[in-house]
Parts: sequence; structure tokens; C-alpha cells
Amino acid sequence: MSYPRTRALLAGGRRDRGQVAIEYLGFLPILLIVGLAGIQLGAVAYAAEQAGTAARAGARAASLEEDVGAACSSAVSSGIDVSCASSGGGDSVTVTATVRIPKIVWDLGNATKSATMPVDH
Repeated sequence: MSYPRTRALLAGGRRDRGQVAIEYLGFLPILLIVGLAGIQLGAVAYAAEQAGTAARAGARAASLEEDVGAACSSAVSSGIDVSCASSGGGDSVTVTATVRIPKIVWDLGNATKSATMPVDH
């Protein structure tokens, strides 16, 4: 006894071979973009953390009347360029640190953080 419907289903199934591989190849660029966006987000968080660390170190140095630029530079990881500017007077000093966000996929500019410390008299 022959089952023509079963034969037709089996023959159609052979034509679908490789479909999953083609769909995966089509989805692969989306996966890569999502992965790179995640890495870029991590770079943004890292730059913001480094700017905050530099601002606190610079504010501490400024409150003790030490070199703000040297304190900011030594507070961040090597390879990170930081610029610090101090302002204020009287009883407190504010230091603003700016760090360039590393470009992975997109150029997102700078991360800027400020810290204020009382002046040690």
C-alpha cells in the first residue's frame, strides 16, 4: 500500500533543508549590532566612572591647594585622556572632569562629572 501524501510531505521537507541556516545568516547582522551596542554602552559607563573618579581626586587636590591636573591624570586608567577645570572660591572648590568616550560603533562625545569639596584652611 502506497501513501502518496506521506511521499509528498517527505519530498517537500527536502526542499526546506538549509532554511534555518539561511535565516540564521540573515539574523547574524542584527546580533552583531546588538552586541556592539552593548559594548558601546559599557564604554559609556566606564568613561563616566573614570570622569567621576578624576573629578573627586581633582577636587580633593584643589581643596588641599595641590596640582589639580596631576591629581586628575593620576586618578584615571592609563590611556584615558582627562581634562579638569576647577572653579569656586571661599569655603569650597568644584572640579569638573571631562573624559572622551571611546568610540566602538558610534561617537558619543564626552563624559563630564563634577565634584565639590570644602577647602581645607
